Amino acid sequence: MPASTPRATAPTLAELYTPKLVTTLREGYGPARLRADAIAGLTVAIVALPLSMAIAIASGATPGAGLTTAIVGGFLVSALGGSRYQIGGPAGAFIVLVAACIARHGMEGLILATLMSGVFLMLIGGLRLGTYIKYIPHPVTVGFTAGIGVIILSSQLKDLFGLTLAGPEPGPLAEKLPALAAALPSLNGITLALSAGTIGLILLLRRYRPHWPGLLIAVVLAAGLTAGLDLPVDTIASRFGGIPAGLPAPALPDVSVAKMLAVLPEAIGFALLGAIESLLSAVVADGMTGRRHRANCELVAQGVANIGSALFGGICVTGTIARTATNVRAGATSPVSGMLHAVFLLLFLLVAAPLAGYIPLAALAGVLAVVAWNMLERHAIGTILRHSRADTLVFGATFFLTLFRDLTEAILVGVALGGAIFIDRMARLVQVEQHKPFVGEDAADRLSGSDSGLQYLRGEAPFAAGVASDPDLVVYRLSGAFFFGSAATVGAVLDRIADRHRALVLDFSGVALMDSTAALTMIGALRKASGRNVTLHLAGASPAIRGALATHGLKDGEVQVHPDLDTAVRAARLALDQARTS
Repeated sequence: MPASTPRATAPTLAELYTPKLVTTLREGYGPARLRADAIAGLTVAIVALPLSMAIAIASGATPGAGLTTAIVGGFLVSALGGSRYQIGGPAGAFIVLVAACIARHGMEGLILATLMSGVFLMLIGGLRLGTYIKYIPHPVTVGFTAGIGVIILSSQLKDLFGLTLAGPEPGPLAEKLPALAAALPSLNGITLALSAGTIGLILLLRRYRPHWPGLLIAVVLAAGLTAGLDLPVDTIASRFGGIPAGLPAPALPDVSVAKMLAVLPEAIGFALLGAIESLLSAVVADGMTGRRHRANCELVAQGVANIGSALFGGICVTGTIARTATNVRAGATSPVSGMLHAVFLLLFLLVAAPLAGYIPLAALAGVLAVVAWNMLERHAIGTILRHSRADTLVFGATFFLTLFRDLTEAILVGVALGGAIFIDRMARLVQVEQHKPFVGEDAADRLSGSDSGLQYLRGEAPFAAGVASDPDLVVYRLSGAFFFGSAATVGAVLDRIADRHRALVLDFSGVALMDSTAALTMIGALRKASGRNVTLHLAGASPAIRGALATHGLKDGEVQVHPDLDTAVRAARLALDQARTS
């Protein structure tokens, strides 16, 4: 007998939640790998340094909070996560949510919401729900990412142009743009020149020297010009008083039931977006390296990282696609590179924090303008718009709800709309069609002694001959996913097919699945046919489909079950012949 195929075993809890750091160390970790990870970690730290401060400032927090997030959150994500290459820290996608949370509840409320989101992320990972994040449609992710990019860009216009507003800058886009337009007469030419120069230098270095740290070079040159020429522009020192030379002491925020309920919507939004962003980043890293991440382990690590960041006064942490991709391209071999990136950022805080005060906010706004432009995935948007109207509808709904309503609402509506469109598409794929042989044999051919004639006389006629020779027999084939979306259509067809025949064969070999609604619909149609004294035969149904029919009330003897179509047709013809001679 042939050897049986080994069955795949489900992964154990240890396999699901063992950090990739542990896996890497078990493989063997030597000086060569440490050297490669150190170079990659330094490269990522150089990229993360200006980004972390810029994202925090755009979110309404301090630049020190951004660096704290990158250090504490980034270290924990790499040390505990399920990806070898993931880099954690503050992300541009969170700017909108974080800024809104600070506006409503203050920095204390943001820290509490971040801590709660960490608990939610740990629960999502612990309940193994991370695998479901992959079911978010691509037009939804492109739509909310593009929407966030537009919002980030609009949030930087004030610092890009050096505008002076009459009052606080409005948050909603529809209110922000008129306020900024009214402030255009206050445009600062030096600020505009600095921001434009920063953007231009980043783009030039990206094109002609892609391996150079363009973000850091542009920011350092802008800071040098500002300090050397004593330019009259806003800097980190003038607006925030600089950044602290080290991490703050950990502390719990004020916790009460009332405050937790107040920030609950923001905490859920942080957790939802954090799960999506971090797992998308891990998938990107997998595609670049051929490795596979552990989704639920990664979410647990993201939860711990958000709790850690909140305790040290930081903001939301997630996996960052750009920094993770930089980590891979820089030659990282393990999560040690991400841990070292956090260590290098901490060393910067300890050694060079006073120098950060000279960084002009126009330069950081230029950095974020480039980030926002990159978030507008123009190729992906063009592909969606050309592909189908349905995908365009999902993208457009998500994009405009992100701009003018709320990010969480945009994602939920986008997913619901994408799911409804998918159900409609799947329902259209289900087919109920009558089997019709191309050419039927006439009686003379059947009695001529040919192979098919001998089969017919022995009661072994092939399917085509059996159907063609008997007008009382009809065969229908079902194909596709038979589920609630297609049940009504299939049921209406089945109700009509036995009107002019005495035997009905249903070929289920092409049915991939059947849900409860479909099973009940099928049983109802079979019983209506049986009430007209039609003999029923079921061919090619899988054990799962037969089990579903039995579970929902189909009794033994109500329908005859056959392993394949030919067997079913022969049995149906035999029953018809017996009925005619009796």
